Amino acid sequence: MKLGRVIGTVVATEKTPDLEGVKFLIVQMLDKHQQPAGEPVVAADGVHMAGPGELVYVVGSREAAQAMPNPFVPVDHAIVGIVDEVSLA
Repeated sequence: MKLGRVIGTVVATEKTPDLEGVKFLIVQMLDKHQQPAGEPVVAADGVHMAGPGELVYVVGSREAAQAMPNPFVPVDHAIVGIVDEVSLA
């Protein structure tokens, strides 16, 4: 699980039927100090509530596909949670 910030949205004119109704967002991955780390990724919104500017948890690979309503759909990243607070101990 990685931390990221939603920086935009993606509009897909065509997608597999199992992804109908699933929103796609552009997420900038972050390090533990909430600084950009790497290139942004496109993630399916598994929580159906994330939006631009929000801090989110992102999973990748097989876990991303399993986070969707219909498991094993073709996604590489999925948002699985919205972060309320971050505290470095």
